[in-house]
Amino acid sequence: MAALASTFFFSPPKLSLSSSSSNPVSKCWPAKSLSPEHRRNLVCKIVASALGKRLTVTSELSDEDSSHNSFKQLVDSAFVLCASVALSVSLFAGDVDSASAFVVATPKKLQPDELATVRLFQENTPSVVYVTNIASRQDALTLDLLEVPQGSGSGFVWDTQGHIVTNYHVIRGASDVKVTLADESTYDAKVVGFDADKDVAVLKIDAPKDKLRPIPIGVSADLLVGQKVYAIGNPFGLDHTLTTGVISGLRREISGTTGRPIQDVIQTDAAINPGNSGGPLLDSSGNLIGINTAIYSPSGASSGVGFSIPVDTVSGIVDQLVKFGKVTRPILGIKFAPDQMVEKLGVSGVLVLDAPPNGPAGKAGLQPSKRDTFGRLILGDIITSINGKKVSNGSDLYRILDQCKVGDKVIIEVLRGDHLEKIPVTLEPKPDET
Repeated sequence: MAALASTFFFSPPKLSLSSSSSNPVSKCWPAKSLSPEHRRNLVCKIVASALGKRLTVTSELSDEDSSHNSFKQLVDSAFVLCASVALSVSLFAGDVDSASAFVVATPKKLQPDELATVRLFQENTPSVVYVTNIASRQDALTLDLLEVPQGSGSGFVWDTQGHIVTNYHVIRGASDVKVTLADESTYDAKVVGFDADKDVAVLKIDAPKDKLRPIPIGVSADLLVGQKVYAIGNPFGLDHTLTTGVISGLRREISGTTGRPIQDVIQTDAAINPGNSGGPLLDSSGNLIGINTAIYSPSGASSGVGFSIPVDTVSGIVDQLVKFGKVTRPILGIKFAPDQMVEKLGVSGVLVLDAPPNGPAGKAGLQPSKRDTFGRLILGDIITSINGKKVSNGSDLYRILDQCKVGDKVIIEVLRGDHLEKIPVTLEPKPDET
């Protein structure tokens, strides 16, 4: 049996015969507080001590007794060995449950960057909401008015007053909007206002303040290509999902829902799938740097090119929507030709197709395109610059106007016929949208 114990354990320790070591268990209990090395030594002591005592007693028996009791000794020794092995298992298992007591598992250790990502997701998830767009439709048979979900997206808590920020295209055409918080409580939402040109909308819910955790607002002016970003949302209707990536481009331009371009857009390779729209794009500190708004993909799924509206743009829009329910943006009050048409004419600028007399441009005297009595097309004014800033296409025109305010007087240089003219125009607010 001693040989068996020596084979079962790697290296049995030397036992002291002094009275101080007569009970090797008492000085090492409890086993939960021992290291694996100490536990192994303790088990060796238990088995060797138990077997040693049995063998000592056996050696003191007479030959006659030994022959009569050999079977009993063998059974007793086997019992001692089994009990020792059972105790060994309990010592090694420690405080784990019975199902995993016989499994040696390596402790899960996350790298510092992984821990930071997990912490960022846990801290910011309560700020992200699920937005459902509900449309009212009449049943063809019963003529009953039904509420049917026609789309969904993401959003985030802006403040403790219950304002929720999302994309305009997430709620477009909705008769009702519902917002579901991270704790799965759902509230009816009121549309405070929206900016269709920049694809931003603000909702409001009546929820307890202790359930509303505003997302930390960051800055997008100092972003760099290559820095890590994190997108949280509800893609395909799934619960809160985190995707990671880097900023792959800055100052991109995309077309908004109204056709008006959105400038200074953030491009990222973080997966932005349907349902992520309206969700936050965060930096590594967990601060909001943009609203996930679009992807570039023929299939409609993420292909590594996603776009987010920068938070510096969003902040100004949200402030106006919360205060006034609308965005006051200056306009010239013209309709202009597509850029491709102007390029075919061999000129650079914005061709005015229409300038209503009651609009800013019409009041200032800009000439629209028209036809003469013979049906021939007479080109209107071609805008070449505003306040000395060159205008080559429609995007340039919008970019300059976005930097102006209602009531500003600008000097517009136009090509009229074969000569240039400078015309002062006072910008007016964009008419209210319903």
